[in-house]
Amino acid sequence: MSERTATRRNVLKAAGAALGAATIPAAAAGSTDDSEWTAVTSPTGGTLYDVEETSEGAYAAGDAGVVLERTATGWEKILDGGPTGNGNDLYGADVTDDGKRLWFVGSSGAIGEYDVRTGNLDDHSAPMDVTNNFNDVSVTGAAGEANVSVAGDSGKLYYSFENGATQTWDYVTPGSGSAINAVDFYDDRKGHIVDGNKSVFYTRDGSTWDETGLADADVNLYGVDSDASDDVWVSGGGGTVFHWNGSSWVPADTGDAGLRDIEVEDGVGYAVGGGGTVYDRENAEWKPDATPTGQNLKAVCRRSEVEIAVGADGTILEH
Repeated sequence: MSERTATRRNVLKAAGAALGAATIPAAAAGSTDDSEWTAVTSPTGGTLYDVEETSEGAYAAGDAGVVLERTATGWEKILDGGPTGNGNDLYGADVTDDGKRLWFVGSSGAIGEYDVRTGNLDDHSAPMDVTNNFNDVSVTGAAGEANVSVAGDSGKLYYSFENGATQTWDYVTPGSGSAINAVDFYDDRKGHIVDGNKSVFYTRDGSTWDETGLADADVNLYGVDSDASDDVWVSGGGGTVFHWNGSSWVPADTGDAGLRDIEVEDGVGYAVGGGGTVYDRENAEWKPDATPTGQNLKAVCRRSEVEIAVGADGTILEH
């Protein structure tokens, strides 16, 4: 695993442990144990598409530009309407390596940068006057100095190596130009994307992309967790998970549900998807977890004290 990934995850893990132990009472978080996911009260009825851990705790983003924060008394709405105030849906989010800035992207070219310490919101929407839908975002580097990569529904990957400043954006069209469904970086300018053509691409400089799979994929690809050049996890339709180990793609079949997101570290993690599906990977095996919902889950976030999954109808599960 890269130094960058380990550093960011250790920072967020330490912050999450402190917040989980000191500020989240059992009444707010629900009764959890090692085997159960608990549904907690959500302040929104719209779909939540992504959830991320920051230095100040967990945040989720979704329909109509809503952003939620996990506080000492439960989940609270801190933003409504997105970065422009126009109510554009937010489909993807990521956090800087130091955990201080939350970035989110969505429909009609929406891009926002939120300072989780001060509450300041910067609007970076419509870079290069592009107002297409953005499906996902990955950021590396510290707050105010981030490399920002945005997955476009039009098949273009938009990027800025200067924190999204105006006139610093460029774009590239990997492969056939199919919609880019997810993007994740494991180092400053090294990472992976998956697209609507059932393909995986990698970059070592953040701007040029080469295909690395999946030639025999018979399912749509939805999620990617890029942890190193030889440690990449992809989730897709039909309950399929693929793992790149540096020499080959190793498939695993978890069931029938489409898996929309995947988070794995050191071989341990989760994949979530349709019908409230959560699969837990431990001891090199994927096993189903019981959940209290039948709603489609869109994203999962792993942290030291509480894991979180979010999805349709404002669903928030904690473990």
